[in-house]
Amino acid sequence: MKIAVVQFAAEAYRPSENRRRSVEFIEEAAGRGAGLVILPELAISGYALDAGRLAEVAEPLDGPTLECWTLAAAEYGVLVAGGFCEKGVGVLYNSAILVGASGALLHYRKLHLFDRERGVFSPGDLGLPVVDTPLGRIGLCVCYDLRFVEVARLLALQGAALVAVPTAWVGGFDQVPRDKEGYITQARGAVVQANLNQVYIACASQAGVRVDQRFLGNSLIVDPFGKVLVGPLDDISERVLIADYDAGVALVAQHRSELVNPRDDRRTDVYGMRLLDRIL
Repeated sequence: MKIAVVQFAAEAYRPSENRRRSVEFIEEAAGRGAGLVILPELAISGYALDAGRLAEVAEPLDGPTLECWTLAAAEYGVLVAGGFCEKGVGVLYNSAILVGASGALLHYRKLHLFDRERGVFSPGDLGLPVVDTPLGRIGLCVCYDLRFVEVARLLALQGAALVAVPTAWVGGFDQVPRDKEGYITQARGAVVQANLNQVYIACASQAGVRVDQRFLGNSLIVDPFGKVLVGPLDDISERVLIADYDAGVALVAQHRSELVNPRDDRRTDVYGMRLLDRIL
């Protein structure tokens, strides 16, 4: 099995054009053997934060993007994950969906809003759902969510083999923007968390410059041992990255040796993690 992350620069407030381009990337990834294609954060509206203009291009869950990606999933035999601006009742959400040939499999709203997003979007209210698919159990989070270690850990503890991360990484958060190997700190964090949580983490970022925002790219796919399979990309390339994927590796990674078993070694007699009304 193969999975893909797509790095591209979505045009601000031009959803029709971005949907068209997303399908072109889905077709390319499927043609290269991918069974799952991950697109960036706000891939349809573009990552731009004028609340009035976003409201004009926002859409409900069952809007044109879900229809478009469902048709693409059916035509190319893939799953599609990506971000869009969701229209709620009097509010906007920075949302992501996982889509198959039958429609939406997962619906997620970004829990942790970053910087100026707070003035535009409402915080997510759908928790941290996971879903079983032919590629194994998959979870979603969006960009800044990955900065909070509880997010990937809770998805992993629910049995996710893969965490798909639509993102639009930008600068200004860290003092060292990029290390000598080309990694931004957000991408380094994804590598560490994949290893610590024994899950694949696949991040699809925006790149280039749009409106007043410079994106950092750095899309990558990491395996459950913390090995970078592909990426990170530079900050301007628009490309599809493909990596081999095996959900069983996430199970293997939970047992590093006879006496080292990261999941079993948790001291749940001392601590636990609460997800809504459950302790994991």
